[in-house]
Amino acid sequence: MSLAKSVLIAQKEEITGYTIYKKLAEVEKDPHNAKIFNEIAEQEMRHYKLLKDISGTDVAPNKWNTFKNFFITRTLGLTFGVKLMEKSEQSAQKAYAELEPHYPFIAEIKEDEEKHEHQLIEMINEEKLKYIGSIVLGLNDALVELTGALAGFTFALQNSRLTALAGLITGIAATFSMAASSYLSSKADGEEDALKSASYTGFAYLVTVALLVTPYLLLDNGLMALGCMIAIAIFIIFIFNYYISIAKDLNFKRRFLEMAIISVSVAAFSFFLGFALKHFIGVDA
Repeated sequence: MSLAKSVLIAQKEEITGYTIYKKLAEVEKDPHNAKIFNEIAEQEMRHYKLLKDISGTDVAPNKWNTFKNFFITRTLGLTFGVKLMEKSEQSAQKAYAELEPHYPFIAEIKEDEEKHEHQLIEMINEEKLKYIGSIVLGLNDALVELTGALAGFTFALQNSRLTALAGLITGIAATFSMAASSYLSSKADGEEDALKSASYTGFAYLVTVALLVTPYLLLDNGLMALGCMIAIAIFIIFIFNYYISIAKDLNFKRRFLEMAIISVSVAAFSFFLGFALKHFIGVDA
């Protein structure tokens, strides 16, 4: 790659970043977050101008990346969207690697990107992340308990509709139980937003219940419904852990495998438990 092309690639990344952060600052209601976005935008513009001094030409922002990253950030959360955007700037990183030996100030730009922007991003206030512990509590419990319960009901009842009914009753009762336990625990710890924390826990649990029970409402074959339920559980685990790993800078692979293995193992144990109890009690279905 020629140096001139590397400069233009880096320029496009910087002006695209500037455009996105400016748009985010304009629509952000929290003054603190808006200030952070404006600071990052100004930094991106400084980088752009330094690169423009080399190329001697203006570059337009990437319209697709601007739309995509703005949409993701507004729909999936500020921290997740911004960190995902920063992690995906691979073309700019390659361009900077080409330019650094020839232009000493490139090292300063890279340091800004790696340190200053990360410090600013960590300062973003976001309710979703504030209550992420409550969401994790609801999601983890629902996945482990419902995959196990539904797997056991699948063999014990051998009727998809009955399994769905039993799963819904179990899941909805457990939702209220989890939300109440979360509220009492938060209240005992002196947290001011105990009710909101409990609401996040209950909502995460209830959504997971609905998704896991759906195959039993749509399919007559219990084993097929069980397979679909396990697939949905693994998909939820994948999506959730990917989100958390980006937003919280955590190890995705370890968290995903740990959660998936626990949920599948509990489901397998419960399936055979349903088989054993059915024959032990002498129930015919």
